[in-house]
Amino acid sequence: MAFEVVEFCEPAPEPGQPFSGTTQRVLGAYDDEKDAIAIGRMRWREMRAADTADVMWWIVRVPGESLARWVADRSSADEQVLDLRTNELVRIKR
Repeated sequence: MAFEVVEFCEPAPEPGQPFSGTTQRVLGAYDDEKDAIAIGRMRWREMRAADTADVMWWIVRVPGESLARWVADRSSADEQVLDLRTNELVRIKR
């Protein structure tokens, strides 16, 4: 089974311009879920330090699945996983 890292971005609109929509980009596919999370985590940390008003988030999932195995949001220092029993996001405690 492969795992893909997907980056989503909602660019900050220019004043007076309409919302341009959400883009998604697959950053890579990995045989090991831990490798995929490491890449997602690296990109998340890079963009948390960036000077941008864009809304961004990252997920790790099996290609074609709608459920994420790992989630991070640029505006938050928390990482999350999905509890498949309850379908709720659970904060990873460090």
